[in-house]
Amino acid sequence: MEFTGRLGALRHPAYFRYWSGSFASVGATQLQIMAQGWLLYELTESTVQLGYLGAAASIPAILMTLFGGALADRINRKRLLMTTSALVASLMLSLAWLDGSEQVESWHIILIAGLVSFISGFDWPTRQAIFPTLIDKEDMMSAVALNSIIWQSSRMVMPVLGGVLIAVADTWLVFALCGLGFITMFWVVATLPIHGSPDRRPGSPLQQIAEGLKFIFSNQLFMVFISLSYAGMFFGMAHMQLMPAFASLLESSEQGYGMLISATGVGSVIGTVLVGYFQKSARIGAFILVCSALSGLSVYVFAVVTGFLPASLMTYVIAVLALMVASLMSSMFMIASMTILQLNVPDYLRGRVMGFHGITYSLMPLGGLFAGWISSLTSAPVAIIVAITLYLIIIGFVAITQNNIRTMAATAH
Repeated sequence: MEFTGRLGALRHPAYFRYWSGSFASVGATQLQIMAQGWLLYELTESTVQLGYLGAAASIPAILMTLFGGALADRINRKRLLMTTSALVASLMLSLAWLDGSEQVESWHIILIAGLVSFISGFDWPTRQAIFPTLIDKEDMMSAVALNSIIWQSSRMVMPVLGGVLIAVADTWLVFALCGLGFITMFWVVATLPIHGSPDRRPGSPLQQIAEGLKFIFSNQLFMVFISLSYAGMFFGMAHMQLMPAFASLLESSEQGYGMLISATGVGSVIGTVLVGYFQKSARIGAFILVCSALSGLSVYVFAVVTGFLPASLMTYVIAVLALMVASLMSSMFMIASMTILQLNVPDYLRGRVMGFHGITYSLMPLGGLFAGWISSLTSAPVAIIVAITLYLIIIGFVAITQNNIRTMAATAH
């Protein structure tokens, strides 16, 4: 089969295998997130505990990502990704045993989430440094979108599957499958011909990190898009960490909880397909800002209907649709901005710079800690309304103060 256009990156055999194998580990990650949240809420019935889980799932990754990026630029990336996959598999199988033997406690869940987060600080920058070496530059947009499809389609399918598995067998089986997913990724990476010479220039890891940060802070395009990505995940996606509480407000079962998370995956996949139509636009910067704003407004709708309308089938349907639109817009924003960054970062800095950008994905559960604290004083919907208000203020500030972002983005792209 000849792959072209949006599927162009798949014409490279090594990338095709890497992409196909990534479904196992990414799917496992989606199952892990939803099952840990459900199990913890089942044990504690506390949104604050969900916030602690969010902190454990984000802070170690944030702290280690810069070192992970520097390491990915200095050593064999293939061996590093194999190591991270093996370690996460071990942790997931350990949690499955604790849960299945009915010895699991809330601190076990939070500790293991923290250890996985620590490992992710090395795993994510390595992935971002590896996949561009498997394709030609002209297929970068295709590869970024295809990588996003892995995450979004997994987020669409896996929570529904996880909800069914939890209802039928309990969460231990979900964690066992997570372990198998990372074992599969280990095997796929072991068979890949991953090339690329490590950066052999002199300098300590701290000096290497400083070099990456200097590049970002001296480049306005990188500063704006990375900052906006951070805000989008911390404030704009905080509701994801509190989803068990929203499912409770909607009087949903395990399957209903899974459907809420899956709705975000459906929206993201649609956004991934649609973004290709706008990618070459001369107004790509304005498009990115509009998408980020619309994603925030859609989450507003979700919080309002969930918190202030009585639980019913109609309320549930509106909540699902709002989540879909929010994720659709967020997906288009992330893919468009990440493609521009990947096309403009020097290869010898890719692990560090894109690793710094990768902190974005660790900020969502940390935003959940912020929202969880507010929720403990008020309610989950009010907490999300506060978070989204702050997000929209940041978007407005960027739009006003960075009025040349449209030209910058179009020129860079």
